[in-house]
Amino acid sequence: MSKDTSKKDQFMGKAKKAAGNMMNDDKTKEEGKRQETEGKIKDAANDVKNKADDAFNNRK
Repeated sequence: MSKDTSKKDQFMGKAKKAAGNMMNDDKTKEEGKRQETEGKIKDAANDVKNKADDAFNNRK
């Protein structure tokens, strides 16, 4: 999981949500919400991984 991918997913999700709102298209809006949430989850998972790596490295 790279930080670039999570940020891209969040950005693209927000864009899809906005497009769905403008076009009154619920499917696009929901797809945007899902993609934005995926990006946030990837970001959080990456943070947890980094903290675990730091904790492991500090034990040495």
